[in-house]
Amino acid sequence: MIRDDASSRWHRILAPTRRGLFAIGGAAALAIGPARAQGTHRPPEKPKGQVIVGLSQEPTVFHPLMPGIEVDQGVWWNLFSTLWHIDPDGQFVPDLAAEVPTQANGGISEDGLLWKVKLRRDAKWHDGTPFTAEDVKFSLELINNPDFRVRNRVGHSFVKDIAVTAPDEIQWRMETAYAPYLSILSLTFMVPKHLLSGAADPNNTPFQNAPVGTGPFRWGSRTPGDNIQLTANTAYHGKGPYLERVVFKYIPDLTVMYTQFRTGQIDYTGLSGISPNFAREAQALRGRKVHVNPTASVESIAPNLEAGALADKAVREALYMGMNKKALIDALYYGLPTPTESFLPRQSWAINPDLPKHEYNPAKANEMLDAAGWKRGSGGIREKGGVRLEFTNSTTVGNPIREQAQQLLMQDWRAIGAGMRIQNMPAAVIWGEFWQQSKFNSVMVAVNYMLGSDPDVTPRFSSKAIPAKGGRGQNTFQFQNAEVDELLLKGATTFDQEKRKEIYARIQQIIREEMTILPIFQQALVEGTKDNLIGFRSNINTSSNCWNIREWYWA
Repeated sequence: MIRDDASSRWHRILAPTRRGLFAIGGAAALAIGPARAQGTHRPPEKPKGQVIVGLSQEPTVFHPLMPGIEVDQGVWWNLFSTLWHIDPDGQFVPDLAAEVPTQANGGISEDGLLWKVKLRRDAKWHDGTPFTAEDVKFSLELINNPDFRVRNRVGHSFVKDIAVTAPDEIQWRMETAYAPYLSILSLTFMVPKHLLSGAADPNNTPFQNAPVGTGPFRWGSRTPGDNIQLTANTAYHGKGPYLERVVFKYIPDLTVMYTQFRTGQIDYTGLSGISPNFAREAQALRGRKVHVNPTASVESIAPNLEAGALADKAVREALYMGMNKKALIDALYYGLPTPTESFLPRQSWAINPDLPKHEYNPAKANEMLDAAGWKRGSGGIREKGGVRLEFTNSTTVGNPIREQAQQLLMQDWRAIGAGMRIQNMPAAVIWGEFWQQSKFNSVMVAVNYMLGSDPDVTPRFSSKAIPAKGGRGQNTFQFQNAEVDELLLKGATTFDQEKRKEIYARIQQIIREEMTILPIFQQALVEGTKDNLIGFRSNINTSSNCWNIREWYWA
């Protein structure tokens, strides 16, 4: 699905120009810098050494079923386990489960309603208590407990009639067939029944400050405002851990984080990574490796499809054609992100590689608007039926690169007779009612549309998911399309991946044809590791590349 010529791309990447450094569009994480043949090294026989992970935000939530942010999840991946996880290729890998249930192996019934999960027998909680099906039942019931402040109930709310049939077997019934639940469970950490079931208030327990999991590392210590230390769980049921200790170091200033990476005080720049303006210098550092990793988030202009001139598909098409996407990416983002036409990342199994490619053609955009009846009026701004082709664009204040992008777009669109005004606001304001209740004209935003690795976008594009019209979901674009509604239902209730791929290919085609969003690029993250740190693998299907620290070790 990736059509770039690898050889020519690498010549451009390594060319001594700022733009050339980041002419990257590969499907996997690309490492720039002195390469080591990782396969020539073997992990130690027992845990050895430590890794210091630099984080730009401080982890504060240690109950993995409660609301948390990406840095919290980096800690969760090391303390806790899921029934199965998603690898970088999008494959489900058994963890606490002995195998991933499918219709083929009988774990999921033909109608998709009955699920049976066989568990491994050798997993233990950090305090030595055996992990059993009772813990799975407790975890799923806690998620659906109306008194519990849960992070996410999507998919879980369909689970009914949970039954423990043996210490290592559990089954439940789904209210409706829901294929994305496999992906949701791959991001759902199990918690211990024996430590939490007796809590008077499930939202306030000692567990939250001294978590106990089944993961590769045990809770060590926390110094608020500075660091968290985890120690090796030598009784871990899976691969690793190969490190004695993991230290999550809180460094809020990205410049300071890069300096500490450069001087060797931290071993990995996690989450926010390395700022693009430091990346070229980082690439030349001795003993360091720079990884350019695609993320699942897509940067776009999100129009309100019921806001004035933006309700006209011809206007949206012309705006997209009048956008100098390549110049924007090269000039402001160092050529780092990958241009895209879809709401899905290029690495998704469901990606439609045949969507029309963006064409920057102001002359054609002008002709399109002329043909659609939008005539130039006062100040060169087009009008039609008393409506001026003017709209506001909003994003969070204090994001200088986005603010510069807005200025470029304003110039691009002025050339085709469209007037754009900037109306930025603080994050707490823009992502509140303004966004949720579709009070905007257009927004510049980055969105991860997937559920883990699953392409189900019902919450984003279903006509029943428009909050401004009483729906439950995040369809703030106010997009409505009967065919898409039908396809979304079919896609979520079908388990055959090839059939689902056809369904989501068609959905992507419709979204692209309707210009529901004006896609700009798939975001990428620049991360750094020390050259002799083995085992780092970026994973677009998780929110943190700390997901497999259990496999890291020093050469």
